[in-house]
Amino acid sequence: MNLSATLILAFGMSMDAFAASIGKGAALHKPRFREALRTGIIFGTIEAITPLVGWGLGLVATRYILQWDHWVAFILLLFLGIRMIYEGFQSAQEEAPATASKHSLGLLICTAIATSLDAMAIGVGLAFLQVNIVHTAMMIGCATMIMVTIGMLIGRFIGPMLGKKAEVLGGLVLIGIGCNILYQHL
Repeated sequence: MNLSATLILAFGMSMDAFAASIGKGAALHKPRFREALRTGIIFGTIEAITPLVGWGLGLVATRYILQWDHWVAFILLLFLGIRMIYEGFQSAQEEAPATASKHSLGLLICTAIATSLDAMAIGVGLAFLQVNIVHTAMMIGCATMIMVTIGMLIGRFIGPMLGKKAEVLGGLVLIGIGCNILYQHL
């Protein structure tokens, strides 16, 4: 695979994480650049690891992985989306909600895993091609880090406009990504 194809693949793999990061940035109500970068690094690292895992699993058990990856992604994103919507309505009922300055590490890791399962499936496919999987995975991770950091900063400007509805919107985005992944595989 040449450099341009690898770049297109890398940025294509980062689009769902980008959409999720906009919702996360909006839910935080003006996250700082440091938090945006932290989120980008977490998402990028996980997005770089998953094609490697997929590649390794692809060498061993392709048919089993491809049968279930979309269901796992859908369930994780549905759960996280419902949780965000619930928390959005909870904060909307409070008089003066405290605005969070960052998401928990566990929540970020779960969201990153859920949005990167497609990269694992790509890794399975790459196991059958003559590609440098480490180089490709690093490109995917870097593209995701950049796109998620930008998405968080975009969410920073959207969040104040949406107010308390930002977390509900972020949850709906996660559910929409999960439904899209499920729809594409069914």
